[in-house]
Amino acid sequence: MRSLMILLVTTSSPAFADPAHVVEIGATPAASGWRFDVTLEHGDTGWDDYADGWRVELADGTIVGDRPLAHPHENEQPFTRSTSGVMIPQDVTEVFIRARTNVDGWAETTTAFTLSR
Repeated sequence: MRSLMILLVTTSSPAFADPAHVVEIGATPAASGWRFDVTLEHGDTGWDDYADGWRVELADGTIVGDRPLAHPHENEQPFTRSTSGVMIPQDVTEVFIRARTNVDGWAETTTAFTLSR
């Protein structure tokens, strides 16, 4: 009976994977907002567990840019994806990148990035 209980608990518990890590950030200002190039690394295993996005946040948590990732990159690690048109207030000098996986959701931690204006 005890073995059955252990089996039920372990098979019904969600599997928590490793978080996606921000490896590198680049940002370029333009007339229509900033372009961000973000490199992520994650142990993508296919559709069941992959890095599925990243976003740009201000210090107060306001989301100013979002980059969904539509598919796994298990054979391309680390990988870089970009987004443009991110509007950042003129007085802001630092933003934060937060990664997401389809298993664990948004990471608890962010990576700070200083803007060069």
